[in-house]
Amino acid sequence: MRVREKIYRAEVSKEVDAALRESGLHLEGEKRAQFEQRYLQERRRIEHSLRQEIESKRQQQLPALQERLKKEFQETAASTTSSAAPAGSVLPKK
Repeated sequence: MRVREKIYRAEVSKEVDAALRESGLHLEGEKRAQFEQRYLQERRRIEHSLRQEIESKRQQQLPALQERLKKEFQETAASTTSSAAPAGSVLPKK
């Protein structure tokens, strides 16, 4: 878990540096720390919003998925049941 966290922090740090470069700002000390804190705060807000949006879309699509799977597996179960009928009942009587 710590390895993943270190990797995440390193990536975010690179993003902060890139955001500073792209903005053209040259911040030092306290101002840089404030910029980094706000960047991380806003990034978390965006990620939270995206997670909520994805979860909402997933919840909307689940009923259709469940219905498709229900139909697919009902058809499979029905064809398996009919082909598994005893052979003696299919043969004509002599």
